[in-house]
Amino acid sequence: MKSRLSEIRNYSEEEQSFIKRAVSAFTMIFLLSLMLVGNIYRLQVSDYKHYQKLSDNNRIRTIPIVPIRGEIFDRNHIVIAQNHPIYCLTTNNNVHENISKLLGNIKQHINYKENQVAKTKNRYNDPNRSFHKIILTELTEKQVAHFSVVKHKFPNLSISVVYQRYYPFGKIFTHALGYVSHINNNDLANLKIENQLHNYQSTKNIGRLGIERYYEKILHGTVGYQKVEVNSHGEIVKQLEYVSPINGEDIVLNLDVNLQKFIYKLLDNRPASSIVMDSKDNSVIAMVSSPSYDPNIFTKGISQREYNRLLSDPDRPLLNRATLGVYPPASTVKPFMAVAALQENIITRKTTRNDHGKWRIPGTKPHSKVWRDWKRWGHGKVNVTRAIEESVDSFFYQIAYELGIKRISHWMSMFGFGKLCGLDIYEETKANMPTREWKYARYHSPWYKGDTVPIGIGQGYWTATPMQIANATSILVNRGKAPLPHLLKGIFESGNFKRKEAVYDSNKLSFFRKVPDEIWNTSLNAMRLVNHGPHGSGRHAFHGTKYISGGKSGTAQIFSLKKNERYNSKTLSKDLLDHSLYTAFAPFNKPRFVATVVVEHGNGGAKVGAPFIRQVFDYLLVTHKNKGEYNSKATP
Repeated sequence: MKSRLSEIRNYSEEEQSFIKRAVSAFTMIFLLSLMLVGNIYRLQVSDYKHYQKLSDNNRIRTIPIVPIRGEIFDRNHIVIAQNHPIYCLTTNNNVHENISKLLGNIKQHINYKENQVAKTKNRYNDPNRSFHKIILTELTEKQVAHFSVVKHKFPNLSISVVYQRYYPFGKIFTHALGYVSHINNNDLANLKIENQLHNYQSTKNIGRLGIERYYEKILHGTVGYQKVEVNSHGEIVKQLEYVSPINGEDIVLNLDVNLQKFIYKLLDNRPASSIVMDSKDNSVIAMVSSPSYDPNIFTKGISQREYNRLLSDPDRPLLNRATLGVYPPASTVKPFMAVAALQENIITRKTTRNDHGKWRIPGTKPHSKVWRDWKRWGHGKVNVTRAIEESVDSFFYQIAYELGIKRISHWMSMFGFGKLCGLDIYEETKANMPTREWKYARYHSPWYKGDTVPIGIGQGYWTATPMQIANATSILVNRGKAPLPHLLKGIFESGNFKRKEAVYDSNKLSFFRKVPDEIWNTSLNAMRLVNHGPHGSGRHAFHGTKYISGGKSGTAQIFSLKKNERYNSKTLSKDLLDHSLYTAFAPFNKPRFVATVVVEHGNGGAKVGAPFIRQVFDYLLVTHKNKGEYNSKATP
């Protein structure tokens, strides 16, 4: 008897259902297998380079190698900026630990001082400065030894040797040399604009001021690199490629260490500046600004407290007074004014005027504005030579009045006033050589005849820097043919010394070419009488010298006197005393040196400036006459 169940089953239908399920399953398996094969193809063929690169990035590191910064020497090859090797504790780039926690762990094994890390914490955590890897700096040999014992506990840390800038003469050269300090975000932005960011990978410092900043590209060099293979802990297991860095070039300056030290000592920390130039090529052999500061504190990283102390110092040690100090040039400009007046036929060498101690604009009323001479009773009958020798103000009031501000401004700009001197540092100001246009733009007021009168003696709206006065003196001494002043003497390129060629201002050369020698000689001879004549303001200071020189004093007023008011230095506070200026050259027949000094609130150029310049010239022409420090043809 057949089962009732067998009668109910439909085998044909079950077979069809099974076939459908089997086809669906095999189709799904096929599609998945196809997807798997496609993905394998994409990984192994299509995207091979991408994943190979990721793999290499995990395995291969490119480590920048910082070039050694070029050193700086004085003209006698004495090093004035050098590199000192120091031990540092560094970490590799793939470490992102909490710096405080890491330092706490290190503290358990190395007894370091807080000042070794305080200036590094912020740079370590700065996401824009990932190439800064220093944790501790300036490690002692004892600290290095202690770390070597526990190195296995810190697989991502290592001891490295880096070079730190050091200035052996400290504050004496600061304003000329400048200094290097840690690269900040503004530096990174500027480097990116200049397309130099790639050359500063892992570089910690950059030139901040002075020569260090001006010749940064020469001193820095070119970065190198090495490609290495690392393990999972970031430790180097194999070097794959090495490209040596190109170290920075060494440079030689015209500055003289011994002269710089001598002048700095003479200034005695007073607010003042002095410049000495070799008039043969206008090279700057001394440039001192006082007071100064130690640049090494910036190299290591200055604290905010210490920086605030420098900023708040009333004597402003951060200011380079030689190129940024702005003062009325006072009577130092009278020899330059005389050249302009003689060439413009305002006067001749025989022109005389009778000075009664006061001067009024011609044609004005008897009770109108009076400009007085420094000698209240006057100098009597004087010509241009005597007017320079005795510094007769009234004579130059008249010259200024007749020349007019347009011609004065044009002539004095040719002497370098109101423009940059072209010195090879960026910290320089144009000061102010006034014009009609300048006054209207500044004060919305027209230029009056009375504005021109004090310009004749370097007062009024006229201001200048000590460097401008020194440069103008050198132009006078060289009869208009002086090259631009410069600090750089030469560069060691691949070990060979390459001397800097003198650069001339073609505009000045063409302008002064029309001035005859007799006009130049008139001013120069008058400056000789200032130092050695019977009435010269510097005759007492230069009495008994073994050489003949020329000079001109200047006393720059800080405030104007009221009518019938007399200047009395004994009743004034120090900050109201006149500035003392003196500019000079020596020897007279064959000028070799130009020297300028400005002493703030020194109270008289002849009283303070002349004795100062006398000591400088004695040092150059007597004490060190035969030592050959200034042989411009010698190679260091």
